[in-house]
Parts: sequence; structure tokens; C-alpha cells
Amino acid sequence: MFQDPTVTTFVCVCIPEFLSIFETERLVQELSKFGIDSHNVVINQVLFPEKDAEELAEWFEEERPKLSPEAAELCSKMMARKKMQDKYIGQCFDLYGDDFHIVLQPLLDWEVRGTEKLRDFSETLIHPVELEE
Repeated sequence: MFQDPTVTTFVCVCIPEFLSIFETERLVQELSKFGIDSHNVVINQVLFPEKDAEELAEWFEEERPKLSPEAAELCSKMMARKKMQDKYIGQCFDLYGDDFHIVLQPLLDWEVRGTEKLRDFSETLIHPVELEE
């Protein structure tokens, strides 16, 4: 039953960081050894999945003089995290792109708890962010 992809598939969920991507690849290989379909990857907690780091860096450089020192520091930390995430997301697409369905889930402002929040979250899985080619 687990080896019949018409009945069962495993959806791998990771975050865009080195260890998580590494462990996801190990999981995909192990599932493959047992003949279990795992051609879906959800990359969760992505900062602004519809934008790339360069696009945000341009905005930040333009807006930085208008920001307080605290706000500039927060944005700088966010930019560093976004660049790191983009690197690992790129590695995922290089590794799985042609053979897997990859969905980027945005970092949310709320915790997914309760029926209503779960419905909201599921909508972003069913209708994921459109990525530029």
C-alpha cells in the first residue's frame, strides 16, 4: 500500500537552511529505497517567496536613509536571512526541480492553530505563490 503512488505519497517538508535540506535529501533517498513516492517538497517559512534577495536589496538601499537605526538593523538581518534562504531554495530547485513538485510556503505572521487557521494555511498550499521564471 505504501509503495503504490496512486494511493500513497510522502510530502517532504523542510525549511530553507542547510541542515533541513540535507536531512530532506537523506529522507528522499531512504524513501526511494523502499519504493515510496516522495515527489513533493514543501519549503516552509520562506521570507517573501515572490521576491528574490537582489530585488529586496535594491529596495533596502533606496529606503535605508529613511529608516531609524533600529529599523535599518532589523532590515539588514532580514536581508541576510533572505540571501541565505534564496541560496538553499536554489539548491532545492537544482536538486529536485525537474522531477519534484516544489511549493514555497511563506513565513506567516501567525501560528497555524485551529480550524480556521488551518484552512487559511491549506489555501496557500493549494494556490502557492507564483514564482518568476
